Amino acid sequence: MTRFFLTTMLLLAMLTATNAQDKVVDQIVAVVGGNIILKSDIENMHINQQAQGITSEGDMKCEILEDFLINKLLVAEAELDTLITVTPSQVNQQMDGQLQMYLQHFGTEAAVEAYFNKPIASIKADMQDAIREQLLSQQMRSKIVENVTVTPSEVRYNYRNLTKEEIPTIPTQYEYAQITVQPKVDIEEENRVKAKLREIKKRIENGSSFAAMAVIYSEGPSAKDGGVIGYSGRAQLDAAYASAAFNLKGDKVSNVVKSAFGYHIIQLVDKKAGKVNTRHILMKPKISVEAKEEAYNRLDSLANLIRKDEIAFEQAAQMFSYDKNTRNNGGVAINTNTMSSKFAIEEVDADVSKVITKMNLNEISDPFETIDMENQQQVYKIIKLVNKIDSHKADLQNDYQTLAEMYLAKKKEQVLQEWISERQSQTYIRIDRTYANCNFNFENWIK
Repeated sequence: MTRFFLTTMLLLAMLTATNAQDKVVDQIVAVVGGNIILKSDIENMHINQQAQGITSEGDMKCEILEDFLINKLLVAEAELDTLITVTPSQVNQQMDGQLQMYLQHFGTEAAVEAYFNKPIASIKADMQDAIREQLLSQQMRSKIVENVTVTPSEVRYNYRNLTKEEIPTIPTQYEYAQITVQPKVDIEEENRVKAKLREIKKRIENGSSFAAMAVIYSEGPSAKDGGVIGYSGRAQLDAAYASAAFNLKGDKVSNVVKSAFGYHIIQLVDKKAGKVNTRHILMKPKISVEAKEEAYNRLDSLANLIRKDEIAFEQAAQMFSYDKNTRNNGGVAINTNTMSSKFAIEEVDADVSKVITKMNLNEISDPFETIDMENQQQVYKIIKLVNKIDSHKADLQNDYQTLAEMYLAKKKEQVLQEWISERQSQTYIRIDRTYANCNFNFENWIK
């Protein structure tokens, strides 16, 4: 993505920053369609970029203004497109995600409020318009380039015309296979969780707030939002959860539902266009120390059998692994970013990366505890290092997919740039004369 597309963190930090921004006397410095850009937008973004050590060889404020102009141009077009919509639920989900980033960075809500000099409620209010525009802009960009593709002949031609300096360096990549075992949960513990959820359901039916109960009891990430998870289609939900959710009517609370994530009770918030918005309370049975030890020992014994060639890793994965995504593939992990079996080290989860970088080819690791990223359940895992490809200059034979993705990104950027140039001439744009001498990347901002 090129410089002129705003990052989420910078955009929202700019819109919620205080102290220096409170001293800015606001004025409209640009208009794009029906959307305005304020002097405070420019000044506050400039403050945040300086605080993060971002520098520029040109005029940074002019570059920031052009970032905003492009964003507003995309928003103006999106607002005319009846097929592009942004719902309050989408805004809230994005806003909650951004607040979680702030909380991870600053540690506590109090620290976030102290930094921005305002309560969380005010920060969220300030975010709403910015997030709505961001979502509109993202959808518009996606629509502009949705039909852009590349052919193998284009990839080959582009590669052969790259200079030596332009050929990308591929970082060290790993291919690995895995076998996972999930510790067994005692039936007594499962019954305890189900009984607790039935008790909570009864309290809700007697008048307690589902949202309040979710905040208190739910172990899911949506607990802080009263259990609301936003609009989802059947394919986006666990099958058992989806079946219960789509059958709910009114504000009725479901019976206890078991999913891959744990146990739930569910309440319907809204249903439209083949999607449901639900709130839920998730509780996860606790795993005993004995169950963890049993899972570790079982996997350790299996690893020893594989090392002694008494069973092949691929066969063991098919017979014993709990991971449905890899067990029928000999345990080979697939990189969901590229749909290949190759991973850069930053693309594997932290627990795997600690192990894999110390392994030799075809070595079997000792069991280690980790979290299954798909259902957030605690599991034990052994891995086999299948292949290690050292860092190298990309070539067509071994790195076609990477080169294809690189050229596709370049082609999409060219299409976006052409679209921006075309829309400049078709959109009402006015820029304050104080920016008349800016050396913009795109001509025709100033008419």
